[in-house]
Amino acid sequence: MLWIAGADALGPAVRHMRGGRLTQFLGQQLKHEGWEGCHFYDLIFPLFVFMMGVSITFSLGRLVAAQGRAGAVARIFRRALLMYVLGLFFYGGFSTPIDQFRLVGVLQRLAICYFFAALFFIYLKPRGLVAVCVALLAGYWAMLTFAPVPGIGAGHFVEGQNFANWVDKRFLPGRKWYGDHDPEGLLSNLPAIASCLLGVFAGLVLRDGRRSERQKAVALAVGGAVLLAAGLLWGMQFPIIKKIWTSSYVLVAGGWSALLLAAFYLVIDVWKVRTWATPFVWIGTNALTIYLIGNVVDFEQLSLRFAGGDVAAWLNARWAGLGALVLALVGMGICTAICRFLYQRKIFLRL
Repeated sequence: MLWIAGADALGPAVRHMRGGRLTQFLGQQLKHEGWEGCHFYDLIFPLFVFMMGVSITFSLGRLVAAQGRAGAVARIFRRALLMYVLGLFFYGGFSTPIDQFRLVGVLQRLAICYFFAALFFIYLKPRGLVAVCVALLAGYWAMLTFAPVPGIGAGHFVEGQNFANWVDKRFLPGRKWYGDHDPEGLLSNLPAIASCLLGVFAGLVLRDGRRSERQKAVALAVGGAVLLAAGLLWGMQFPIIKKIWTSSYVLVAGGWSALLLAAFYLVIDVWKVRTWATPFVWIGTNALTIYLIGNVVDFEQLSLRFAGGDVAAWLNARWAGLGALVLALVGMGICTAICRFLYQRKIFLRL
């Protein structure tokens, strides 16, 4: 959430700084890949989906024990519906005509992934979850590889010529992010659900009372490495593309997610080195809040009031791009301060 709140401004600032290859590399990693490939910034969204899957194993496990499956299903449906409606609000709500609503988007995808992954979790055993995950990834690959696009043919992964983009053009109503197709389009919800299920598997590892904490960290790291290697190999035939959420992209992103979770789990839960992570607790406990606030509050303009004008110009004169970097960091600092304020007063926006 910290990256989502501030990386939009941080990336361009780093790219304009002097410093040679290092700053250029960091700047490139803080923006989305144009089409095929994967930068660090392309991992943020699937990381969130993955962690949502991890949380499902903890929250729904307790909920099913307390209220049974019927109560859990009602809760799942309500949460997913509210998240989907918030997604419509995020992309403009009734500020645009109904036929121009963006019916898909980040929050809408989170709602869909949560809804199906949560239902699978409460009704299926681990083997069943594995079977569903494999079916989603293999089925999506088969559709994009063998289903012919009218006038183009089958097996094309170029933007605008692949089966997922054609489905959006043909069947997705409302406003689409790229005119006739959308990066959170209809068909790519299938592999995105698989991303959430990978998080469910990671959560099951963390909940496994038969493993020690170190064994859990090792299991997550090994699983992440296997997923990453499998995704890179699959990417030779089925390219790694975030904008259509290819199955190889799911494995690569899931691999990095598991590796990062293993690292943070080892540091925070095993080694008990926790103080440094306190600001992330503030942000994580109000992730939805800060995401929605960022949609209606212009943090860039707030940053300019604190460090813009002559201040930014003075900094840029001494080091190209330093003023923009400071402005980006001030914006991220404001986001963090808001989350700290809410956390200390125990104000949490939940669904």
